[in-house]
Amino acid sequence: MTHLKVGDKAPNFEALDQDGNTIKLSDYKGKKLVLFFYPKASTPGCTAEACNLSDNYKRFEAEGYAILGVSADSQKRQSNFKDKYGFPYPLLADEDKTVIEAFGVWGLKKFMGKEYDGIHRTTFVIDENGIIENVITKVKTKAHAEQILDA
Repeated sequence: MTHLKVGDKAPNFEALDQDGNTIKLSDYKGKKLVLFFYPKASTPGCTAEACNLSDNYKRFEAEGYAILGVSADSQKRQSNFKDKYGFPYPLLADEDKTVIEAFGVWGLKKFMGKEYDGIHRTTFVIDENGIIENVITKVKTKAHAEQILDA
């Protein structure tokens, strides 16, 4: 689980999005950022979570939030995921896990009796000054926007 907590400065990051654009934390200075980490593009839980955030995008915008999704998927996989569902926000292709490890969301997981390393579904809400306002580790994939906006 992540070592980061509310009040910590968010780690600086730089990674490529689904189209090969470089995205940095500093791009969001002066905006609130919802940074959500998900295990794998186009899987049922990740699709539900990303679609829920997308469906509520206007509400996020109205409250001054930008949204950014991150997984270890390739640019092509992220691009296909974004295009298929029409997400209005970028998806980082963090194949070398630089951002994932900076936020401490990579680690041992258990599923159906098997242990493996993977991404722990975690969302960070970062304020205009780069300070973490909220860390959500028990993500409700179908009601994630409410978890963030109604917190």
